[in-house]
Amino acid sequence: MAEILTVLTTTASQEQAQTLAAGAITRRVAACAQLNGPVTAVYRWEGAVQTDSEWQVLFKTCADRYGALEDYLREVHPYEVPEIIATAVVRGSADYLRWVEEETRPSPQP
Repeated sequence: MAEILTVLTTTASQEQAQTLAAGAITRRVAACAQLNGPVTAVYRWEGAVQTDSEWQVLFKTCADRYGALEDYLREVHPYEVPEIIATAVVRGSADYLRWVEEETRPSPQP
């Protein structure tokens, strides 16, 4: 069975989060994406402490599709330096993990 990852990113609005999620699914670089928010982010940016509301997007993908997912996020993400963090799934339902693998296979080219 393929190695499965969850990949987290954040963005400024629910609409941006939905756009990122739908695009990843359409491109088959993720099988599923869950949106959570708003959450409060506290961080240092350009020397100042910032506090903002953000939306989290959690993608499920195969490790061999991570590069394509990261490329997609870097291409379309509105942030200058987007958070993109991958975590290995060490255990999970075999049926679900197989579904993630199937849904992230690239579409055959005509």
